[in-house]
Amino acid sequence: MSIIIAGAGLAGLSAAITLAQAGRKCILVSAQPSERAQSVLAEGGINAALDNMGENDSVQEHYEDTVKGGVYIANRRAVKGLTDNAPKTVMWLSSLGVPFNRENGRLLQRPFGGQKKRRTAFAKSSTGKMIMTSLIDKARSFESEGLIKRYPHHEFLRLINDNGICKGMRIKDRISGKCASMYGTVLLACGGMNGMFPGHTTGTVHNTGDAAAAVFMQGAAFSSLEMIQYHPTTIGIPGKRCLVTEAARGEGGRLFVKRDNEPWYFMEEKYPVLKNLMPRDVVAREMFFARRETGSEVMLDMTGIPHKVWCERLPDLKKELMSYTGLDPEKEPINVHEGIHYFMGGILTNEHHRTSIENLYAAGEFTSLYHGANRLGGNSMLGAVYGGITAAEDILSLPQSSECEVVFEDAPSDEPYYEESRARFNDALCEILLDGMGIVRNEQQLDKALSALEELTPENDREKARVMLARASLMSAAERKESRGAHYREDYPQTDDEYKKLSVARTDGGRVHISFIDADKEDICR
Repeated sequence: MSIIIAGAGLAGLSAAITLAQAGRKCILVSAQPSERAQSVLAEGGINAALDNMGENDSVQEHYEDTVKGGVYIANRRAVKGLTDNAPKTVMWLSSLGVPFNRENGRLLQRPFGGQKKRRTAFAKSSTGKMIMTSLIDKARSFESEGLIKRYPHHEFLRLINDNGICKGMRIKDRISGKCASMYGTVLLACGGMNGMFPGHTTGTVHNTGDAAAAVFMQGAAFSSLEMIQYHPTTIGIPGKRCLVTEAARGEGGRLFVKRDNEPWYFMEEKYPVLKNLMPRDVVAREMFFARRETGSEVMLDMTGIPHKVWCERLPDLKKELMSYTGLDPEKEPINVHEGIHYFMGGILTNEHHRTSIENLYAAGEFTSLYHGANRLGGNSMLGAVYGGITAAEDILSLPQSSECEVVFEDAPSDEPYYEESRARFNDALCEILLDGMGIVRNEQQLDKALSALEELTPENDREKARVMLARASLMSAAERKESRGAHYREDYPQTDDEYKKLSVARTDGGRVHISFIDADKEDICR
């Protein structure tokens, strides 16, 4: 079968390169060039138990931290593969030319949240950009050999689905407006659903969520849609939230609020071991409660970070903060707020990245595979690169066929795009989702949000699909009557073993169905 990859970030490029290295041709479709992919914005680093810092780190400890951080609802077979192969994955990236920070030839590693060992390899505070640059260069060498063919300004529209079997996908040229059908095995690496929350995420809204919504409407099972990670430290900039990387806390940044006119370092008081480097769901929630208790804004004090560290490890962060806030973080604390950063939920896949639809794969943030109820910092880039490689290796086991011929239709697009309507609609949908799926949730908020969805009037198929995906997210949160990881219910504040499972959302005939399954179940997608 021909191989078609939608998305050209870390997961898509890693898959394409893996296929090309094996001599298999593929088509790489993306709405934006790789240089503008969400992956470029990743800052802090990538995890691997290299044990370069003399702390007796191990892949077993990385595995245990990942499973614990995800509050025991991630697929353990998948996590084992991820953490066991992390050192090899990082060294592969290094061999491609990623300029990781080094000392005496060895890769340096910094501490990140939810982990007691320093296992996060980094390239200053622009790790995503540096990895992407190396992958882009490698992919271009295969493009010149004809093994990778790019469609760099084309968007995914929907699958070509024949009785539950994926036969290919429909795409649209964003310049000409013309559409085409592509036939073959499909790998979706379209990123997270940032566009469902315009103005409130650290990620690019070019990751619209439309691909996820379309595939959900076509019958694909999704899981963990209630698990939305709020990054503790972001600042507001026009149109989005700007990430203040967790590396700032890893290098010594401290969170505080004013209580009785004195700084209260609440994370250090409540969590004396990991302090400001507790998992992100814990830090974000404690910031929410500290702000509510004191009425004061949360500040990030980075004035204790040595000047040399700013120059060698965090130069881009300092430049961003000075540009956007006008403050020098070496001299003054910065006001930070929680912002939507990562979607642990996505299309349901098994450890080989196969989905519930035959001949359809998914990787990167589009999936829900590795992170359970909460993603550890440094595991996202690892999951994307390793996931792309793993999906491609499984695809290589499929029989080959003739090369896919792509012919664009002369007629105008049959996929209407209502820009003005969508802006108004998306803002209204976003407000409903934010009301129901904030850092702290309860039944009243979720019921109110579900009722508000019924009042929306979608004007086209895309908007109808987005409403359906939003309903699945809210229903997943409503059905999980416990608190676990990023999902905190103040009416059910305890973690309940009854829900030590994945939520699974499916739709048929316009209705959404939620069930719960064991994350380690064999043949999980069936």
